[in-house]
Amino acid sequence: MTVSIGRRELLAALGGAAAAWPLAAHAQQPGMPVVGFLNGASPEGYAPYVAAFHQGLKEAGYVEGQNVAIEYRWAQGQYDRLPALAADLVRRQVAVIAVGTNPAAPAAKAATATVPIVFTTGLDPVKEGLVASLNRPGGNLTGVTALAVEVAPKALELLHKLVPAATVIALLVNPANLSAQALSRDLQTAARTLGLQLRILHASTERDFDTVFATFLQLRAGGLVIGTDGFFNTQSERLATLTVRHAVPAIFPYREFTAAGGLMSYGVSITDLYRLVGVYTGRILRAHPRSFDS
Repeated sequence: MTVSIGRRELLAALGGAAAAWPLAAHAQQPGMPVVGFLNGASPEGYAPYVAAFHQGLKEAGYVEGQNVAIEYRWAQGQYDRLPALAADLVRRQVAVIAVGTNPAAPAAKAATATVPIVFTTGLDPVKEGLVASLNRPGGNLTGVTALAVEVAPKALELLHKLVPAATVIALLVNPANLSAQALSRDLQTAARTLGLQLRILHASTERDFDTVFATFLQLRAGGLVIGTDGFFNTQSERLATLTVRHAVPAIFPYREFTAAGGLMSYGVSITDLYRLVGVYTGRILRAHPRSFDS
């Protein structure tokens, strides 16, 4: 069983925001803009999403190596590296920074107030201070959000309906992720409403998974909600395999988990989110064509 909801094309007032941004600094190659791609995860698990980003750029008229260059920066799950990676892109005078994963957006915002930033996040960008509002983001940031934290209580409700006899449900979060605290808080409230006990499990590396599932079994939990996190996205196939091996009813934010054999997913299409980031990035490049001339 897979439950999904349609994409949310938030912050649609891109044109007005882009027009207000200062012209980007000169790119490294005359006539060819350079885009910075900043992500907290690793490239191995994000190939489909990078391809979707390229597709969005192409829809906006840009193809890597032909009329745009891309500088990739991956934190490999080490989120504390993101500020330095963002600062490096700014020093390289990229025209736009395209940001993926929750912790990367605040790092990019802290690194520059002038270079346009297009983000995808699972958080509410207003609550997290990324933008002033959805209709008028202001500043130099715009983007799309899955609102994964906001829809997580519904995921818990769906799992509860599937395993109604369960009284204990576990939540898996990455403690290094900005969303972990908000997600844990919101799901604790939702669990109490449903008469459930919620137990929080932590994983930030692959080595943690064995402990997570051993603890899950010790808790005699009846189901597992997997939180939104870039590292978990790269490990969706392994998480699906582990839930099947240990007979754990689990729900994940994105369909890649169910495609790999996991039980349920509830959320937007992460591939579509990255495509939209590519589209918005291309629109910004088109808004300032002269800024890339030598």
